[in-house]
Amino acid sequence: MPVEFLGIAATNDGSETTPRSGASFDKEYTLRLARAHEEHGWDRVLFAYGSGSPDPAPAAAYLASRLERLQLLLAHRPNVSYPTFAAKTFATLDRISEGRLTVHFITGGNDHEQGREGDTLTKDERYARTREYIRVVKKIWTTHEPFDHEGEHYRFHDFVSDVFPVQQPRPKVSFGGSSPAAYAAGGAEADIYCLWGEPLERTAEQIEAVRAAAKAAGRTDVPRIQVAFRPIIAPTEELAWEKARRTVGAIRELGAAGLKGRHRTDAPQNTGSQRLIAIAEAGERYDRALWTATAAATGGAGNSNALVGTPETVAQALLDYYDLGVEIFSARGYDLLDDAIDFGRYVIPLVREEVAGRDAGRAAGGSRSLAAVGE
Repeated sequence: MPVEFLGIAATNDGSETTPRSGASFDKEYTLRLARAHEEHGWDRVLFAYGSGSPDPAPAAAYLASRLERLQLLLAHRPNVSYPTFAAKTFATLDRISEGRLTVHFITGGNDHEQGREGDTLTKDERYARTREYIRVVKKIWTTHEPFDHEGEHYRFHDFVSDVFPVQQPRPKVSFGGSSPAAYAAGGAEADIYCLWGEPLERTAEQIEAVRAAAKAAGRTDVPRIQVAFRPIIAPTEELAWEKARRTVGAIRELGAAGLKGRHRTDAPQNTGSQRLIAIAEAGERYDRALWTATAAATGGAGNSNALVGTPETVAQALLDYYDLGVEIFSARGYDLLDDAIDFGRYVIPLVREEVAGRDAGRAAGGSRSLAAVGE
């Protein structure tokens, strides 16, 4: 099965280990980072969403008009715009990018963050709204006649868009979360289901939960699975672990200096972060290369579990997840630019080569089986 790699379309050079050096939207850096991904084997980049961050949609349009191959994953929160407006925005972006857009819908797992932009719904209400929102957007993308909608959260009449996506029948929908409500919503609506990196056993359990939710929703297919990690690589195992320890020290130092910014210090409300904290409390190292100290240092904030080792070790660790059914790997280092280049140079080719070899072996096996039947 195919394997893909997702990087980050950051609009500045700041990370958990380094304060940004300039404005929150640094146009030159944004383009430089995206080009590094395109030139080093990545498939797509994520335009993340934060209540006070630069708007990801025009940032995506900016890069789409300047890059030819790199695909775009646009994060979007349903609370910030009406689905009729959002569907047109997405379709326009798909036109600008010539069919390279995927949309990642964020329900929102933190009441405080949601409230910053006026969202006062409960978590369960937000999931219900997201499911309705996605269905409306899909219908707008694929319907050429005016229609009415009378839902729990949205009502409109006689709407039809005059801009449609390049991709047919529509762009892909991405979704994430680790709660039963998330599995139900994403299992029903997502083309791609996104998970944060956890130990292999727990990841297998989550994949099964997503597939069960898809079946319960009446689907005959299942979402593709994406898993996210923070790679820390070096030429030797010893150097990689030295780098890992320096990384955690820098995370703690930045947090102690009050510069952590987007990370809150109180207990997280979202299930995904709670799971990361629990895993870190139970142990620091899992499986081949998973390291939880980075997640512990950030309070389980977002994608924060690391894979530590040489490029060969990290590649084999990713292949362990591939064997579980993971098809898309999200990876973001702590030095955004240099780590994107190094991961693209030294890890991605190893994974692609191994996957190609396995696929060729399966195909050859299938051919031999068919030949035997023919005989």
